[in-house]
Amino acid sequence: MGFEYLTNIPLEKAQEEYLALLKQNGFAPKTEMIPVFEACGRITAKPVYAHICAPHYAASAMDGIAVNARDTFGATETTPLILNTNQYVVVDTGDPIPADCDAVIMVEELVHNEDGTITIHGAAAPWQHIRQIGEDICVGEMILPALTEISPSAIGAMIAGGVLETEVIGRPVVGIIPTGDEIVPPCTDPKPGDILEFNSSIFSAMLNGWGAEAVVYPIVPDNFDAILEMVDKASAECDMVILNAGSSAGREDYSAKVIASLGDVLYHGIAIKPGKPAILGCRGAVPILGVPGYPVSGIIVIEELLKPLIDHWLKVPAVQKQYVKAVLTRQIVSGLKYKEFVRVRMGYVGDRLMASPLSRGSGVVTSFMKADGILEVPQGLEGYEAGAEVEVRLLCSVEKLKNTLVVIGSHDPLLDEVGNMLHVTDESMYMSSSHVGSMGGIMAIRRGEAHMAGCHLLDTVTGEYNLAFMKKYFPKGDVKLVRCVGRQQGLMVAKENPLGIQTFADIAKDGVRYVNRQKGSGTRILADYLCKTEGVDPQAVYGYDREEMTHTSVAAQIANGSADAGMGIYSAAKLYDLDFIPICIEEYDLIVSDYAWNTPMVQQLMEILKSDAFRQKMMELGGYTVEGAGELRAYEG
Repeated sequence: MGFEYLTNIPLEKAQEEYLALLKQNGFAPKTEMIPVFEACGRITAKPVYAHICAPHYAASAMDGIAVNARDTFGATETTPLILNTNQYVVVDTGDPIPADCDAVIMVEELVHNEDGTITIHGAAAPWQHIRQIGEDICVGEMILPALTEISPSAIGAMIAGGVLETEVIGRPVVGIIPTGDEIVPPCTDPKPGDILEFNSSIFSAMLNGWGAEAVVYPIVPDNFDAILEMVDKASAECDMVILNAGSSAGREDYSAKVIASLGDVLYHGIAIKPGKPAILGCRGAVPILGVPGYPVSGIIVIEELLKPLIDHWLKVPAVQKQYVKAVLTRQIVSGLKYKEFVRVRMGYVGDRLMASPLSRGSGVVTSFMKADGILEVPQGLEGYEAGAEVEVRLLCSVEKLKNTLVVIGSHDPLLDEVGNMLHVTDESMYMSSSHVGSMGGIMAIRRGEAHMAGCHLLDTVTGEYNLAFMKKYFPKGDVKLVRCVGRQQGLMVAKENPLGIQTFADIAKDGVRYVNRQKGSGTRILADYLCKTEGVDPQAVYGYDREEMTHTSVAAQIANGSADAGMGIYSAAKLYDLDFIPICIEEYDLIVSDYAWNTPMVQQLMEILKSDAFRQKMMELGGYTVEGAGELRAYEG
């Protein structure tokens, strides 16, 4: 019988029952005494009481003289009074008040006479301008209640109250155990089959941000006894343990068996995607969380199942998730068995917040880095249609989304460079770029889902780029077509061209593995056109239906040896040190909607396209011409 997950428990039920089991086993925070100077941001374990008064002596609140108030009675503007030298003491702010004095007169109200006497024109009230003992804090007074975050000003109050050490809730120590024969420490030259171990770095940063202390153990090979020994060690030394990888159904996935050997497995399998193979286990009061090896799965599992434990330990309320309504730019299909977490990029286009789904692969960690929000597809729902209004959990501020230039369309590395220049020029501006091909960009502009789209569509009748498509899809002329770059398109092949590919038609030769761009992209349209003009039958091309979404992803497949040739731009070939067979210079333009044209973001981007910095960067990338960049191309709607 094949492997089956023991459970498919809804997330909310798993969260509730896991914490309940741990509390039953004695899961509770530890406390520690620390110097007050190091206590900022920590949580008080008990109420903090003052040891001394603040101030602990009667202190002058002003620069001036200390007097006995009775000596000043009767002084007015019309009947001034002279104080002899034995009737006052000069004081500065903070000085102790002499024993026989009970008032301070400000220096601004004094007239100094040549013989040392002082003339005053008003009587002093008893205890005026004096900070009396305990004015701020009295001995025994509670400065802070228990389970309160210590702020910078609270540190000052505690020191003023004579408190130099305080008892706080200890940071939970979380052990992270990376496992796997293929896992290697971070390096710049991994061998084929090596997987760089960066999950522990991601998890450590997350834990530190939540107030925990991460301890990363050495990588453990896929060996039951070795993993058992390390989990035994970590669960004795730490308050919580993350066992990374080995939670799935592979022949060397030992996590569940290891946890069960040392303690208990509550659930193996949670109804979430990504992250379904998670293991909720414990050894007494020590949680042991089995986390899938794919980084996105691990991030989701730790956020949803470990962070609640850390919040409970630290006695801090869970941060309330903020949700906003957004419009999906592409359809999302989801399975009925799981609650799915889909990363999206977002930005306001007009008064609508648009959400473009990112890659949903569990190993695509950059999708989390780029995400502005998380769309949570409920268990039992098949997904959402394009154009549907959905609720998205924010990962950034609404203000950032309002200052984000939304670009959907053809891919080019220059978009990343332009986005960087936009943000460097004005740090309040951002660019969100989604790669769906030129036709996808045109449709996004027509639906009002983007400010701008990259486009390089060849009219096979006239040989012109983009103009015919503008006339067809924007007959009212309600967009602007902006020159961006000319770019060199051609065949990317392995270094030194071992298969001797010379022309486009050579992609149909025996033994050549081709990798293509997705349907609707300008590069795919060009490839289809070349097949017709050069008599190439796409069905005869091995891999013609194999599709990638970007020029760099095509280049990466050739560089790593899984393909021999693919259409792309010179800059991508240069980036991956591939040989390049030029085919044509194409026009890569930007379509800008009229409603976005006069926005500060678009106008700033137009200035960037005309700048020397942009020209220099394109020369560095290679394969581009920039004559006329930023100028409008005329067309008749």
